Amino acid sequence: MDSNKLRKIFIDFFIKNGHKQLPPASLIPENDPSVLFTTAGMQQFKRYYTHPEEAPAKNVVTCQPCFRTSDIEEVGDETHLTFFEMLGNFSFGGYFKKEAIEWAYEFLTKELKIGEERIICSIFGGDDTNARDDETAKILEEMGLKYHEHDRNDNFWGPTGNEGPCGPTLEFYVNNIEVWNLVFNEYYKNPDGTYRSLETKGVDTGMGLERMLVVLNKKNDVFETDVFEPIVQKIAETTNKNYQENQKSFRIISDHLKSSIFLSAEGIFPSNTGQGYVLRRLIRRTIRYGWQLDLKSLFTLFPPIIKTYHSIYKKVGDSQIVINRITAEEDKFNEIIQDGLKKSATVFEKKKPISDTEYARIMQLSNRSDILGRIYHGESGDQIDPDFQKGKISTTNQEVKDAYISGREAFDLYQSYGFPLESILDLAQKQHLFVGITDFQNELKKHQELSRTASAGMFKGGLASGGEQEIKYHSATHLLLAALRQVLGDGVHQKGSNITAERLRFDFSYPEKLSEEQVKQVEDLVNQKIKEDLPVKMEEMSLEDAKNCGAIGEFGEKYGFKVKVYFMGDFSKEICGGPHVEHTGILGHFKIIKEESSSAGVRRIKAVLE
Repeated sequence: MDSNKLRKIFIDFFIKNGHKQLPPASLIPENDPSVLFTTAGMQQFKRYYTHPEEAPAKNVVTCQPCFRTSDIEEVGDETHLTFFEMLGNFSFGGYFKKEAIEWAYEFLTKELKIGEERIICSIFGGDDTNARDDETAKILEEMGLKYHEHDRNDNFWGPTGNEGPCGPTLEFYVNNIEVWNLVFNEYYKNPDGTYRSLETKGVDTGMGLERMLVVLNKKNDVFETDVFEPIVQKIAETTNKNYQENQKSFRIISDHLKSSIFLSAEGIFPSNTGQGYVLRRLIRRTIRYGWQLDLKSLFTLFPPIIKTYHSIYKKVGDSQIVINRITAEEDKFNEIIQDGLKKSATVFEKKKPISDTEYARIMQLSNRSDILGRIYHGESGDQIDPDFQKGKISTTNQEVKDAYISGREAFDLYQSYGFPLESILDLAQKQHLFVGITDFQNELKKHQELSRTASAGMFKGGLASGGEQEIKYHSATHLLLAALRQVLGDGVHQKGSNITAERLRFDFSYPEKLSEEQVKQVEDLVNQKIKEDLPVKMEEMSLEDAKNCGAIGEFGEKYGFKVKVYFMGDFSKEICGGPHVEHTGILGHFKIIKEESSSAGVRRIKAVLE
């Protein structure tokens, strides 16, 4: 089944069952300053769940294009996308659980002809705050459907802030792949943390079009479906490269160029702030990964994307304006690259290459990156590293240093001129030089944290804005980090954060999923420190003094010589730019709502202050 057929039968099925089809909302949200882009199908309907009388119909169905900035760095694997389509049916008092579940099951088994034995569900199992979703369980049992019970992290949605509509969810899985999420908005969470039943019950469902195409067509990943296959084929044809051997580059180019076309079609221009910054970042990342495939220009890749979508999304059909906007940015970036090549030449020409034989021997060492980094950061001289001696390599420490491009030098080329690490490594190998890969990656992590704040159009220490609630959440991250280190060990370090007026999201280094007991220990410890009403004080001092007093600094060199250290009693000492609360007692009750994987070796906590 192709994408056009899936869209059509989904829309037709729900129209037949009393739904009104509404056009998709713009990727630029109207009257919603909390986000840069439309990230979900229900976003345009948020108000209708509390004001159902304003809805154009009680029951509606849509196919909504969505864009999520949080997945930019993750694109390249089998599942992550920045642009995707969400099929959804919604009700604002028209029907509730029984109809929603029966229609979903009917659509999966009758319209899509998915075998009943392949389907399993998960429901909300209840907790001390909200009861088990007995109604959904009974409906599934009467239908003969198997289900698992999960906690609120997996099967309870919302609210988006401290108060608002929310409720349990039902998730449909096919072959253990989640394909459809049904949200039953039956509660309203009050500001004091209590819940009341909503007078008008609501339904909000979302089915990822691309993921469902993978399931229906038994593909390995979304890039083998018809919404990506033409662009993947065009990249292969243009570059004479194979997808299976270059999956990451193919996937990033396919996803990012598609996203760039849709954002440009919305009237966004590449710039250094807000939505324009995201577009610029996508285009330049597309170009950089194109270099790895010897892709000379993006121009030849536009037609298959535009052909795939122009009949569905009319804005994309005005292709010449879109093409001109992206190619103008490509031309501008290429000018910057020429300057970058000149700059790289000045960096490389200061190095002294290693001889052919010695370089080949060093490059055969499986742990060469660690060895070279150790030598570069160690003492100079004519000594030969013990690992080199074992491999009968006679290159001295000083010779390694003379041939070494530091992580900082490589990152400056990346940040200022867009040179990806792979290209720098390729140039270095041709000249028999080394690159500080680990140090480069550390610099990149710092840059990615700044990029997250830039996606919100600001640079305020991870805050989306400088409001009172954001300041509270920002202060809470200090307590959270200190609690994580106390519970899990000093190996925990901050890897990123995102703060809004509704919640905090905090990424940290840790190799495995936290147990329920560990999550509770962290949560209890934070609340204990809030209850103790610790004073929050700031002192300015040298970076060296800050380190000596035990302050944690997660972003290194960006602070300069003089830094601000914020003390929360004796519990937390952290280098930070602020702003913060004056004492912890005003934060309220800290509640972890989700703990999940962010990437390899990095966990993510989402939490709220109640």
